[in-house]
Amino acid sequence: MNRILSKALTGALLMVVAAACTDLGVEPRSTVTDVNVFRDQASYRAFIAKIYAGLAVSGQQGPHGQPDIEGIDEGFSQYLRLYWELQELPADAAVIAWGDVGLPEMNTQLWAVNNNFVGGMYYRVFYQVVLANEFLRQTTDAKLTERGHTSSALRAEITQYRAEARFLRALSYWHGLDFFGRIPLLTEADILGTLPPQRTPTEVYDFVVSELNAILADLPAAGPATYGRATAGAAQMLLAKLYLNAEVYTGTPNYTGALTAASAVIAGPYSLTPVYVNNFLADNHTSPEIIFPVTQDGLRTRTWGAMTFLIHASIGYNDGMSPGSYGVDGGWGGIRLKPEAYQLFGAGDTRSSYFYTPNHTVGVAALGEFRNGIAAPKFSNVTSTAAPGSHSQHVDTDFPMFRLADAYLMYAEAHLRGGGGNATTALDYVNALRVRAYGDSTGVIIAPQLTLDFILDERGRELLWEAHRRNDLIRYGRFTGSAYTWSWKGGTEAGGSTPDHLKLYPIPANELIGNPNLTQNQGY
Repeated sequence: MNRILSKALTGALLMVVAAACTDLGVEPRSTVTDVNVFRDQASYRAFIAKIYAGLAVSGQQGPHGQPDIEGIDEGFSQYLRLYWELQELPADAAVIAWGDVGLPEMNTQLWAVNNNFVGGMYYRVFYQVVLANEFLRQTTDAKLTERGHTSSALRAEITQYRAEARFLRALSYWHGLDFFGRIPLLTEADILGTLPPQRTPTEVYDFVVSELNAILADLPAAGPATYGRATAGAAQMLLAKLYLNAEVYTGTPNYTGALTAASAVIAGPYSLTPVYVNNFLADNHTSPEIIFPVTQDGLRTRTWGAMTFLIHASIGYNDGMSPGSYGVDGGWGGIRLKPEAYQLFGAGDTRSSYFYTPNHTVGVAALGEFRNGIAAPKFSNVTSTAAPGSHSQHVDTDFPMFRLADAYLMYAEAHLRGGGGNATTALDYVNALRVRAYGDSTGVIIAPQLTLDFILDERGRELLWEAHRRNDLIRYGRFTGSAYTWSWKGGTEAGGSTPDHLKLYPIPANELIGNPNLTQNQGY
């Protein structure tokens, strides 16, 4: 923890922008060093904006120049890009062609302890945590009084911002729990400079659940004015994800909690957008389905990670694909489908309408050949009216981290796993997605077909490349072992069994050296 603490604790105050930012989804632009910055009321909004921006950008000068995380290429180290790679590449969903050090083994579950992509994700998690903690330290009632900030309106606004900071910290702690299991647990109450102890997955889980329940009443209401921010719906969605995976994290299932939280989301102001692909376009901020996005803006939020990566990397440059059709200036020829993901889709399912098959093979005989594997440019920098985004390199498309369709599927799965609810309701939710996918009743299923295996496949179709697949396969007991194999699992094209310790990633070696309170995950 020394490495990330030293950088983030120093930067937490110094990187706050005083009045330069009015959009919580936009990267703060300037740097201040005055320790009295918080006497300016605008600094609080700027600081919370920086924490949101940590999910979308990679440093203080977009798209590069002042990286948050050192020792890895700045574009490679962007939070969402790492998160996506660690969830999708080791599973049956995606493969990447590039040979950068540490990346090819993510395709095959053959990563080493010193893998820099794994390490980058660990540091990203704690960079976010430390920023959130510092915001909470700087916004107590005592601190506000000390600075003369007595306005009731300002106090109410900061109460809301504090809840949002706690949500963002909880989100990153969930990512840390899901990827690494036993991690340190730092809060604003910890003494700066101390080496934190390692906590059990159950302790981390309990903390995150407690935090989310505590802030529900203080989070802003969902609606166009709060798009891109943490709302009560986003917190309920994160609770549903935690409860659905509770048995993985703690050994004790909580499917009743998952169904209850998913129901709370479904009861909110969200609805399915009639056209599936509109969730993934440059104007997807208009979708009534998206609950919590990582926001992007081609003019003001620039990065070589996040959606810039996902869109460019899924387009080829020597296979007949036309980058301009996707609103960008070129294809990077990186990510495409593993055969098993492609084969999930049947005839008539319009959720595969964006697949690009000419000059591509279904099979992946060579990891480094982009034309081996079907191209799947799910995300595009054009709008629903076919207009290009504001910039051809850096895109406008937001990443839908949580959307309503996932809540429907979580309800159905939790019901099937004994979490209560209603069988007819569960079937109706799944069929709502199927009707949208097929355009009519062609894809509708009947009650006996609604099984856990069907739900796993449907999640693979509906949520393809939305950074859920590894998490889903682990919950189903199919990520490791031999119960389910896929292309390149374990390092061969045919696929094979892999050991169970790979359900968690290794703690970075530098952290073990810097903090003697930490021990490595089993098997590494």
